[in-house]
Formats: sequence, C-alpha cells, structure tokens
Amino acid sequence: MMIKKTLTFAILIIQGVLVFACPVCERNKPKVFQNITHGSSPQDSFDYIIVISMVVVVMLTLFYSVKWIIAPKENDKNHIKYTFLNNK
Repeated sequence: MMIKKTLTFAILIIQGVLVFACPVCERNKPKVFQNITHGSSPQDSFDYIIVISMVVVVMLTLFYSVKWIIAPKENDKNHIKYTFLNNK
C-alpha cells in the first residue's frame, strides 16, 4: 500500500514538471505568465482583475480554513464534534 502511494505521488510530481510551457507559448505570453502553462493568457486588464480577485478569495479561504482547524474555539459540550470524539 505504501509503495502504491509513493509511486502515485512520484507520478504526480513528474507530471507537474512536464506541464511547463513550450517555447512557442513562452514567446507569445506576457512576462508574468511565461513558463507556467500552455494556452492563452489574460487578454486585457479585466482578465487580470478576475485572476487577482480569485487569488485573493483563495488565499482568504485558505487562511480561515487553517485558522479554524488549528483553533476552532468551540467549547460547547453539545457540539456535534463531541459525538464523534467521545464515541470510542
């Protein structure tokens, strides 16, 4: 089982390295997006606003997810999580 997980992880890492942009894509893209992916890049300033807003939403979601996983501050003994934690 551990070998299967290790091989799967190795294959995913290798695939991640292989998806970098080709020379044609590198030449046709703006400097910010060169060597990242294939295909088209943002065409006008509105596309950049969309991308930046998506990054902000994802970063806020990640921040609050990690924050509430580490310190949920839920002390009510009737909270649903205690149904699973106390059921041994």
